[in-house]
Amino acid sequence: MKSRAAILKEFQKPFSIEEINIEPKENEVIVNIKAVGVCGRDLVIWKGGFKNLKPPLILGHEIFGEYKGKSVAVFPAKVGKSCLELMEGKENLCNDYSIIGEKDFGGYSELIAVPYWNLIELPNNDYEKYAAASCGVATIIHANNLAHLDKGSKVLVTGANGGVGIHAIQYLSDFYEVYAYVRNEEKAKILKDLNVIPVTSFDFYKRSGKVDAVFEIVGSLTINESMLSLKKQGKLILIGNISGETINLMRPAFIVMNEISIIGSAAYTKKEYQEAIDVIGRGKIKPFYKTYSLNEINNAYNDMITGKLIGRAVLKI
Repeated sequence: MKSRAAILKEFQKPFSIEEINIEPKENEVIVNIKAVGVCGRDLVIWKGGFKNLKPPLILGHEIFGEYKGKSVAVFPAKVGKSCLELMEGKENLCNDYSIIGEKDFGGYSELIAVPYWNLIELPNNDYEKYAAASCGVATIIHANNLAHLDKGSKVLVTGANGGVGIHAIQYLSDFYEVYAYVRNEEKAKILKDLNVIPVTSFDFYKRSGKVDAVFEIVGSLTINESMLSLKKQGKLILIGNISGETINLMRPAFIVMNEISIIGSAAYTKKEYQEAIDVIGRGKIKPFYKTYSLNEINNAYNDMITGKLIGRAVLKI
């Protein structure tokens, strides 16, 4: 089947819109894509931050569309059958867990072939809002499940205006006192109606006290400063590293002497993705996004790179 798609032929260069052939394998079905989110992981790949990936690539794993007339989400990773039988419920830890769009064609396209197992029925056809928020909410659901924090704990979220962060803080605010770090006052104003405490400086804890946990979404650019905001025996949940640069811990003595725990959080499971969709469908999360056509994909990436976006870029197919 023919499909128009955005192809990355060289890192840090514009995408090319071309026609491709979609050929489903055994047990795969064709989904007509209606909207796809542009994840921060996609941007890291575009920059060349994943050394195991080589162009040409058709990125995009936050996929929402139609299958046989029904509104569906596509779970963003493929998992081998043998591992799935052993690890379902923890399939994010399978060795053959593969994010869609990295080893095969992704969602920057009109059509995609995916295993039937990946399909999740949507509560409605608000494709754009699910594309904007589902991955971010699922990411924080998984990270929160790993953190094992007491209700009412004080937490810090970095990168709170990004596609993960701005939806994560809304989810976490139902359980904790949330401090949301953004880089400037203008972006902080946008967060004030989201039941969180926006902060633009990492020394906020000198006034408000140290936090029980940090949900570190940004990675290398903020991790050393955000770690200093932790209480003794505090937890740092490392979710992402948006620059793709090496993370260097500048004060290991602080980690040792304060018994700080660093917890890696690897994506999410299908069950957690379904939970995120349910939360969004019930109106518990306000999605933040800007839509672009497939032809405008390079504009979307430019807006992400230059920090013009609040929330997610969503390609409307």
